[in-house]
Amino acid sequence: MAEERMIIAGFGGQGALAIGQILAFSGMLEGKNVSWVPSYGPEMRGGTANCSVTISDDPVGSPIVTEATSAIVLNLPSFTKFESYVVPGGNLFVNADLVNAKSTRDDINVYYINCDTEAMKVGNPKASNMIMLGALLEKTNIVKKESIYDHAFLAVFHEDKSKWFKSNEEAVERGMEIEREQRAKM
Repeated sequence: MAEERMIIAGFGGQGALAIGQILAFSGMLEGKNVSWVPSYGPEMRGGTANCSVTISDDPVGSPIVTEATSAIVLNLPSFTKFESYVVPGGNLFVNADLVNAKSTRDDINVYYINCDTEAMKVGNPKASNMIMLGALLEKTNIVKKESIYDHAFLAVFHEDKSKWFKSNEEAVERGMEIEREQRAKM
């Protein structure tokens, strides 16, 4: 792995920024160079929220991602805005429960995942972002899932949300499984 440049986007409250924090914290724990730059609208929940995350073996030149090797889009406005940011050969992870559009690009890998539905199946309706995190991890191997489970969850979600750690783990594992299933069909 030389460098992974990611955009993670959705509505405020969907956990897009949390995915980015988890990835950046895990990369830092693993001794990699990282950057995490959040961007959000003036509204707290329901407004736009996205972040640029870079995890690299080398120093990070610019923390703002305009050419993403991977993107997670959790809603239609994010799909519309960030699909074009993915470089040829890159990965686009789409929340198919909220995005009814299909990519017209044939030069990227696109994964349509019903992450809201899958989160309900693991018993944590707020874990749709963790489904997407799992799919990203399985495809990119950007960080080790143990770094996430053993350290990043606690650092990002804190002790007061520890009752959700197990179901978040299950959601990450389910996302990894979904990506493997979709990749086998490609």
